[in-house]
Amino acid sequence: MVVLLCPVRGCGEPLVRGARSLTCPRGHSFDRARSGYCNLLQPQDRRSKEPGDPKEAVLARRRFLDAGHGDLLLGALREITPTVPAGLAVLDLGCGEGFYLGTLAAERPIEGYGLDISATAVDLAARRYPDVCWLVANADRVLPFAGASFDLVLSLTARRNAPETRRVLRPDGRLIVAVPGEDDLIEAREAVLGEGVVRSRVESVLADFAEHFNLESHRTLRCRAPLDAEAIRDALAATYRGARESERRRLDQLTAMDVTLSYDLLLFRPHR
Repeated sequence: MVVLLCPVRGCGEPLVRGARSLTCPRGHSFDRARSGYCNLLQPQDRRSKEPGDPKEAVLARRRFLDAGHGDLLLGALREITPTVPAGLAVLDLGCGEGFYLGTLAAERPIEGYGLDISATAVDLAARRYPDVCWLVANADRVLPFAGASFDLVLSLTARRNAPETRRVLRPDGRLIVAVPGEDDLIEAREAVLGEGVVRSRVESVLADFAEHFNLESHRTLRCRAPLDAEAIRDALAATYRGARESERRRLDQLTAMDVTLSYDLLLFRPHR
């Protein structure tokens, strides 16, 4: 079982798992919420009273994925890990409301851990997928896990922390990174934001991980999906923030359209 570490500054002792809390030998304790998750976020690791995605964005993402629009990426994840040995330890950094890790954990005997800075998102994840260990913490800081804990780490359209990812990944483990493709939602972005800019994120991903990882494979996932106006609003709300007044007016005028969904999926192995 993966060893959790106390996140209190200067501590780092192993956390003992109890029925209702996590505690360390120095007396630091973290209660489990009613839904089952633990909040390990420390005051110095938050930038606001409610860090992470706002509730509206979290709920929009859940609706969008529940409608089947996460199947493109989910199918690729299933292909990469078609058969896994029992007990394989998997970490989802920036897990959001838990769709991808929760679905995989329901299909195969993995030891799953999901981490996100948004308590709203993690609470939703814990309520739907109780077989995964869900944690609120800042993925940009020191991760609350012992070194070499995980066989697989996922970073799916989320923040990237290469040094800590390498530390918690086993030497023979793998890292899967997914970022929106260069033309993801391009039709909707053009209709609402007034521009359909094609922009690849692959080079920035490679630069972020070059010091600690080697690229093993890269593939682009793409499909065209008929989306109604509500689904388009949800997709944009889950991705873009702070719409201007003109953009809000365009959102209100949306009608159904075919929209491109795309991802760049990169598989890394750690440097030896």
